[in-house]
Amino acid sequence: MDLLTQGLLGASLAQSGTRQNETRLATGVGFFAGLLADADILIQSVNDPLLTVEFHRHFTHSIFFVPFGSLIAALILWPFLRKRLFFSRLYLFCFLGYSLSGVLDALTSYGTHLFWPVSEERVALNIVSVIDPIFTLILLIAVIFAYKRKAIMVAKIGLIIAAFYLVLGWVQLQRAEAAAADLVASRGHVAEQLMVKPTLANLILWRSIYETEGKFYVDAIRVSPFSQSRIYPGESIKKFTIDQFLNQLPEESTLAKDIARFTIFSAGFVAIQPDHPELLIDVRYSNLPTTIAPLWGIEMNLQDPDQHAVYRLFRDTSKETRQKFLAYLTGESVDE
Repeated sequence: MDLLTQGLLGASLAQSGTRQNETRLATGVGFFAGLLADADILIQSVNDPLLTVEFHRHFTHSIFFVPFGSLIAALILWPFLRKRLFFSRLYLFCFLGYSLSGVLDALTSYGTHLFWPVSEERVALNIVSVIDPIFTLILLIAVIFAYKRKAIMVAKIGLIIAAFYLVLGWVQLQRAEAAAADLVASRGHVAEQLMVKPTLANLILWRSIYETEGKFYVDAIRVSPFSQSRIYPGESIKKFTIDQFLNQLPEESTLAKDIARFTIFSAGFVAIQPDHPELLIDVRYSNLPTTIAPLWGIEMNLQDPDQHAVYRLFRDTSKETRQKFLAYLTGESVDE
């Protein structure tokens, strides 16, 4: 999730495992340790734009890296805190703060390499959005109150409430998946793969993507706790396969390898943007849940296959997009 939420979760976990007189120290240590896993964003290469994409939320988020990440955090903080804490206590707070960084990201739609090096699979449970203000606010209130009052029990209660919120996300996911399966059946399709994921900052509006007969179909599904699910039909796009470039692209070329890397990162949900034939997009993400307009993709120069693909981000914060998103979220009718 976002850095603030990662830090707050780390702070709350450290608070819950401390003594009352150490609460404030534990808060800061846990917050720092909770952030440290995302230091992998610093792994970059000017010559290889996809390196950052590959290694963000990679080994530093693995459950097997937790003892080492905690030790790194403790060693960084030790020169500043050695007169106030025994190293064993410092390491404990770092361990608590770091422990669930990878797990939290695995609960999102972006996912993480939770079991590296045992498995290279990117775990994405799609229970909560990468940014969820309600989840963040629960942790923020608990952390601040526990810090001010040195109230360890408040930190524990905050964690319990946050856990219940994640359970709600799982329930909403089941409802959205059921609605998506009904939609697939109503169209007479057989889904070869189906993914349902929450849209930004809520558990009500979901994006459904499924594959059938070489095409991806995307739709929005509004799942309200108080009413029936509502479907907003979306767009479709032809699935990309490397066979499309067999005559133009040497199999061992740099570009061919980049395409394979991006396809793995995108879990196979890749397509060529219709109005941009050299842009390979990740169909899972868009600014609106009904469109195939990408949030990111790679730009390919087929005339120079020995050069790396260029990673592109596409942000649409226009008033029209924001209004349409809010209409979907609130269950209003939308003119397409």
